[in-house]
Amino acid sequence: MAKPGRVFIFFNCDAAKSEASMNIFYNNAVYKDTKTSRKNLWKKVKEEYGAERIQIAAENFKAVELAITEGDPVEASNLIQFGAIRAVECY
Repeated sequence: MAKPGRVFIFFNCDAAKSEASMNIFYNNAVYKDTKTSRKNLWKKVKEEYGAERIQIAAENFKAVELAITEGDPVEASNLIQFGAIRAVECY
């Protein structure tokens, strides 16, 4: 069997980042682990930030962008309030 890849999903969620608050039917886009998809994921996060549905401290904004576009997008979740990025395996 081929090694699975990863796709990323952005979720709006509660402050505790409970799984029950992450609705796949509300956030129904997945982002592949490619440069273009990561840019689109960053665009989504910026849209949610601009609409004030998530919060990112000013000093963490660049770190969130770098984690999403160049590093591990899941790590950006630690710096986002009311939002989370999760990875799932993709075959």
